[in-house]
Amino acid sequence: MDPNLWWALSAIISCGTLAGALIPELTKVFTSMNSKHVKEVTTCSKHGGASLNILAGFVAGNFSGFWMGLCIGALMVCAWVLATFTGSPIQALLPAQFQFAATIFAFGLVAFGFLGMGPVTIAVDSYGPVTDNAQSVYELSQIETLEGVEDDIVEKFGFVPDFENAKLLLEKGDGCGNTFKATAKPVLIGTAVVGATTMVFGIIILLQNLFGEVVSHLSLVQPEIILGLLIGGAVVYWFTGASTQAVVTGSYRAVVFIKKHLNLRLRTASAEDSKEVVRICTVYAQKGMWNIFIVVFCFALAFAFFNPYFFIGYLVGIAFFGLYQAVFMANAGGAWDNAKKIVEVVLRKKGTELHDATVVGDTVGDPFKDTSSVALNPVIKFTTLFGLLAVEIAVTMHSQIAKMCISGFFFLVALAFVWRSFYAMRIPEEDLSDDDSTPSAAPRGDAGKLAEAEK
Repeated sequence: MDPNLWWALSAIISCGTLAGALIPELTKVFTSMNSKHVKEVTTCSKHGGASLNILAGFVAGNFSGFWMGLCIGALMVCAWVLATFTGSPIQALLPAQFQFAATIFAFGLVAFGFLGMGPVTIAVDSYGPVTDNAQSVYELSQIETLEGVEDDIVEKFGFVPDFENAKLLLEKGDGCGNTFKATAKPVLIGTAVVGATTMVFGIIILLQNLFGEVVSHLSLVQPEIILGLLIGGAVVYWFTGASTQAVVTGSYRAVVFIKKHLNLRLRTASAEDSKEVVRICTVYAQKGMWNIFIVVFCFALAFAFFNPYFFIGYLVGIAFFGLYQAVFMANAGGAWDNAKKIVEVVLRKKGTELHDATVVGDTVGDPFKDTSSVALNPVIKFTTLFGLLAVEIAVTMHSQIAKMCISGFFFLVALAFVWRSFYAMRIPEEDLSDDDSTPSAAPRGDAGKLAEAEK
């Protein structure tokens, strides 16, 4: 074994570990409360309201995608050079028929180094929900409104409570938690994308062993590769739309119920009404989840049986389109969220028009950063892992007609659930000329039905 192998492997793995350390710092540039991008979102909200707030958040998200891609790309170039320079011990490690795959092997080692930061990423990602829920629990407790609570605290705990300062500290903690959550998301999606290249490498090795000359079939002049890249990108945009549609419809139904059944002038709601709102949101989240899972599952089977080279292009398309879509949505959402925190914590202007504008941006950002972007991580990983198994089954079948029939069947099933993910969950149209702005609510206790929007 080459005595230089240890440092080559160590250096390549370190590229991944370095990515796991650099990406969170780069994310802070676009999402932290001290970020100039976030301050720009706040300034735009002051002078242009919610419209400019949202546009400024889009700018932050798009710029973050550019710099994040440059960072990951630079580290992968380092791995490429270390794996292929003249006399590289990585190339000497591979069998002669797989010399072409030295770079892909190096990318897999980068993914391994990426995952080395996993415990830190999990810890950071867990901090955000803790601070967020701490603030929510305090607000929902309404402790400062309880009669005699200050005297009770002095008697039992020996100090005079400062409720205003407590709320401020919790909001500051929530702002820090928003930044922590934002830094974890690009790392998770980065591990999925870099890891996907390794899974694609597994499919390439399988095809090379079975058919040989696999590299010539992976050229960009081959229509299967180009079409696969195209369809992979299309599926990413369907996914982000479908996951957001589930949020939109569930939120709409919850708001309809609240307007019809809750007295918003009261400070509290009954337990029954609160449970009903939770039930409505849960029902639509689960329906959206099933639609998305079945589509991703069926597309993976359909394209694996259709053509393995087309499927490789499809996987690469999902990975790279998904990377930039996820980073854009996660960081735009983080910028909107912390722009609101600046108004609440730094400017102390809750309840003003400026605060209302930033709340609109935060509402848009929630499905961006907490639904569509983070969910692309398991979608990419599931598709590549399951796709490897599906291709292995498909290439062992000798009947082309049987493979086309299986592919066609799963493709049609996927299209049916694509239709369901949008049109079966669409909000029903209303007569907008009617003065009554409150639409008809979904029936109470109707946990299993889709009501008008799902007929």
